Amino acid sequence: MKRITFIILVIGLAILSACASDTETTSQGKTSSTNKENEEQEQPSEGEKPDEDKLTEEDAGEEVVEDDPPVEAQYTISENWSLIPLEEGINEDIVLLTIDDAPDENAVEMASTLKELDAGAIFFVNGHFIDTPEEEEMLKEIHEMGFMIGNHTFSHATLPEISEEEQKEEIISLSDRIEEIIGERPLFFRAPHGANTDYAIKVAEEEGMTVMNWTYGYDYFQPYMDAEKLAEAMISGEGPEVDVPYSLLKPGANLLMHDREWTAEALPRIVEGLREKGYEMLDPALIETK
Repeated sequence: MKRITFIILVIGLAILSACASDTETTSQGKTSSTNKENEEQEQPSEGEKPDEDKLTEEDAGEEVVEDDPPVEAQYTISENWSLIPLEEGINEDIVLLTIDDAPDENAVEMASTLKELDAGAIFFVNGHFIDTPEEEEMLKEIHEMGFMIGNHTFSHATLPEISEEEQKEEIISLSDRIEEIIGERPLFFRAPHGANTDYAIKVAEEEGMTVMNWTYGYDYFQPYMDAEKLAEAMISGEGPEVDVPYSLLKPGANLLMHDREWTAEALPRIVEGLREKGYEMLDPALIETK
């Protein structure tokens, strides 16, 4: 009897041991399966877009391009049309180059020359020089080279000799045309022959333009319609053959030139000669505007 009881006890212990082993194995299998499922959930499936909030600029593979900050004005136009620094410490030894009656036959060449010489300038435009597709392209080319475009009236009319209505049309219609071609309205206005009227100045300023004449220029005088003589006059500031035996070259000088063959030929020497005298060609973007 005791032997039978002992055998039953041994068999019962064996059955309990086997059940415990199966339970542990099942538990481990469930844990392993659960961990695997969690790992699969944490990893994005193929083609799935990761959380954009976790992407860095490098991960995204896109370069963030910031707009250039606006250029801060450093110069203003004085009552005598020269350029003067707005603050102490700004270079006074500068001159401004301006080209009127553009874009006629030589303006693109002149812009290319100035581009090569790294010299800024304002090209003052007439409407009758941008009335064909070819002339539109010339204006675009000058603008795309980085040069500022100014308003010089549509037909180069002498403003004091026409009505106020005509003056307004001369100014605004040209600004409209320039904007149509290059996508920007001009910031500077120059009256033909420097002959402003109070009304024209008012219209220009209402259009957001700064009025500008000049301090000296010689290429429209017959004695200086020669590249060599013109270069000498512009570099020295003297025009003895037109009753200017003294130099008009001063810090901040506002130099008037035109779209002319002799001026285009003289331009490299003019820029280099002024630099040799210690003058920097002013970037028009540094001029205070309305």
